[in-house]
Amino acid sequence: MKKSFFSVITILLLIIILGSCNKVTGIRRLQELEEGVSNPNTEAELKDAIRKYEKRVDDIMIAEGRVGIWYKILGSRYMDQKMYKKALQAFQSALEYYPENQNLFYQVGLAASLTADNSLDFELTGTDIEKKRYFSLAVSAYTRALEIDPKHSKAVYALSVLYIFELNRPADAIPILEKIAEWEKKPIDHLFLLGAAYYMTGKNEKAIAIYDRIIQISSSAEKKSSSGK
Repeated sequence: MKKSFFSVITILLLIIILGSCNKVTGIRRLQELEEGVSNPNTEAELKDAIRKYEKRVDDIMIAEGRVGIWYKILGSRYMDQKMYKKALQAFQSALEYYPENQNLFYQVGLAASLTADNSLDFELTGTDIEKKRYFSLAVSAYTRALEIDPKHSKAVYALSVLYIFELNRPADAIPILEKIAEWEKKPIDHLFLLGAAYYMTGKNEKAIAIYDRIIQISSSAEKKSSSGK
């Protein structure tokens, strides 16, 4: 019985392997017929074959680029509908096509953060592991966005909010907020966060200086607005 069983398995494996080979051969033949290229030998035939298949590669790259954009759009639509987990999956797929896109990493961070806010302990473990996991993902996504573009102000703001109000790590928010406060002309929203981070870490004098700067910026903006009238 055992020998006959193994014989059947062997036959089935051979059928699968041969079927796969036939499929590959069939695909190859279709490509050759479509491109008009089979077995180039001469220099002219080889150059012609290269030119034809380069065009095929270009077409594939254009198509894949569009797929990446569609995943990004799909993720944005899910975000609009507050379907944050689905948005996260769509943005993850988009990153496969655009792995160095800081805006996509920012979107991943935002979706992960909102997913964390809405996470419940469905397994009744008595812990908040799920929430922590998504917050950790959000931090890594925002951090990657800033590695690509250190002046990505939205990523700085979102990551700072996480550090200060969700993770109780205000000291980690201070360096990135200080940098953006130097680069931006009117970083009022970031300055409010920086003041809070200074206060929470016991740097009261620096916090007061930040709030004075906010007042100065606001007063300057009001004067310009009134003079424009």
